[in-house]
Amino acid sequence: MSTRLQKIYNEEIKNSLKEKMNYKSSMEVPHIVKITINVGLGEAVKDKKVIEQAIGDIEKISGQKPIVTKAKKSIAAFSLREGMPIGCKVTLRKDKMYEFLDRLISVAIPRIRDFRGFSKKSFDGRGNYTLGIKEQIIFPEIDYEKIDSIRGLDISITTSAKNDDEARLLLEEFNFPFRR
Repeated sequence: MSTRLQKIYNEEIKNSLKEKMNYKSSMEVPHIVKITINVGLGEAVKDKKVIEQAIGDIEKISGQKPIVTKAKKSIAAFSLREGMPIGCKVTLRKDKMYEFLDRLISVAIPRIRDFRGFSKKSFDGRGNYTLGIKEQIIFPEIDYEKIDSIRGLDISITTSAKNDDEARLLLEEFNFPFRR
């Protein structure tokens, strides 16, 4: 069972990128490897319920149970001890990844207030793109009445592209909204 975006990639985007980048083989064409959603919760040090709320939100958004990230070092200034939960993350691959990307591009991003596009400078030099979202309520799965606080999340899109230009072309083919 392949998703709508996966079919579009296999039927249209792959051929389009092969022509634009002059690849000899279709195996050279970059593709999306994984999408990682990460939420850092500094306030979880004081209140343990915050982590449970964030896990519930990420689970609704991604359709997959996230893992809890723990502090690697103790930092006295922040009242942080080694091993305390300070965030959660989930890694999406294959069908769930394409499903999430489809919902992100077609449903969630248009719901961002005063949105003018994402920066083209957020590539890491190896063809991976990271974007930050300030509010989790842009996703329709989140019930506005049931959230305790608005929190942001980071979304990292990992591609098989060799450089940023190839990755930018790939994401533009998926109609990813970059700033002009």
